[in-house]
Amino acid sequence: MEDQTQQEQASPEVRERIRTSFDRQGLMSHLGARLSHIAPGRVHIVLPSRPEVTQQHGYFHAGATSAIADSAGGYAAFTLFPENTEVLTVEYKINLLAPAVGDHIEAVGTVLKSGRTLTVCQLEVFGVQDGRRSLVAGGQQTLIRVNRPGE
Repeated sequence: MEDQTQQEQASPEVRERIRTSFDRQGLMSHLGARLSHIAPGRVHIVLPSRPEVTQQHGYFHAGATSAIADSAGGYAAFTLFPENTEVLTVEYKINLLAPAVGDHIEAVGTVLKSGRTLTVCQLEVFGVQDGRRSLVAGGQQTLIRVNRPGE
């Protein structure tokens, strides 16, 4: 597991913009997800294990896994966007590679290519148990940069 204290941090202004936007997401709040790292082009979101986010076998539900992956990629892209813009997902594909188990899952969104209009991100989700990370899902996402309404 890479040491997050050694990872580059986004500027305080970008971190605040990401946190403010994230806090407006009802689904992330409902799921109990939280931002754990914000760097230029890279965002981590953690989702603690609890019965409300599992499926019938006790694994994290694919919907919860996919939701935090989508948000991690979206916010990774958003870290590179100008201040007067917003981000929307155009499409994403996720492969569920193993049952998602652990104390929590951690989604990592990483920008592969940031363009003027479209941005492509890599999505990874890890199951974390006793500090050991195991890849449980991977995917790719396309996002669009849009102007804030009224701007």
